[in-house]
Amino acid sequence: MKQFKVGIQLYSLRDAMEKDMDATLKAVKEMGYDYVEFAGYFGKSAEEVKAILDKYGLEAVSVHQAIGLFEEEGQKAVDYLKTLGVKYCAIPWYNGEEFISNWDATMDKFKNVSKLLSDNDIKLMYHNHDFEFNKIDGEYILDKLYATLSESVIMPQLDTCWVHYAGVNPSEYIRKYSGRIEVLHLKDFVCEKLGGGPVYALIDEDGNEMDKGNKEDNGFKLVPVGSGIQDWPSILAAAEDAGIEYVIVEQDESADRDPLDAAKMSREYLKTLGV
Repeated sequence: MKQFKVGIQLYSLRDAMEKDMDATLKAVKEMGYDYVEFAGYFGKSAEEVKAILDKYGLEAVSVHQAIGLFEEEGQKAVDYLKTLGVKYCAIPWYNGEEFISNWDATMDKFKNVSKLLSDNDIKLMYHNHDFEFNKIDGEYILDKLYATLSESVIMPQLDTCWVHYAGVNPSEYIRKYSGRIEVLHLKDFVCEKLGGGPVYALIDEDGNEMDKGNKEDNGFKLVPVGSGIQDWPSILAAAEDAGIEYVIVEQDESADRDPLDAAKMSREYLKTLGV
């Protein structure tokens, strides 16, 4: 198995991060994560965050940042990321209705933000949910996005949970974009029915949770990597074939245990696979 660079999306640990970022990042490093992906900074300056990362030998490889911040703050928002030293910035969520009703304007918005970031040596990514597997003119929204905008403008950050939950084989979909994906989200789940509609809490431009979407009660639950229905050996083999460098564990919610314990379980499982 390829020696992927293993990180964690810190949204998974948002309550602990807000309470004590230093202690949380120390615990993350001790679990065996060498990389982190931010989704909020809890009032700390970039210099304060970078000091904690350096203290524990962690690298902030990427961040999730709503696109509106760059429209509002421009270079100031990018300078924060540059201080952290990130290589990638992912759009964590985008209004699906905008893809349908304002496609051209949305593509122009993505191109503008991509240029701002790329001028500062940061690559733009798009992190999907399941709704991007709705179709426009017979084509998945996500496929149309990547057909419209080149790799130099935007890269996929596929979320393996939402790909699968949408009813698409994640291993096959990873291979479809072989060579274009550099950062992959590892997320496990259980459910009684795939494609049951939104089951996640979206975040607004300030990183705060919004209301969950309506859904049928299909037993959906996010669980530590290795505890759900995902075929991880197959997914990781596809990731290796696709040339992916970073794999990022994410568990948006942990209903059965402390999120730190869940994060540790995910890391321990990946170690059993040689990752």
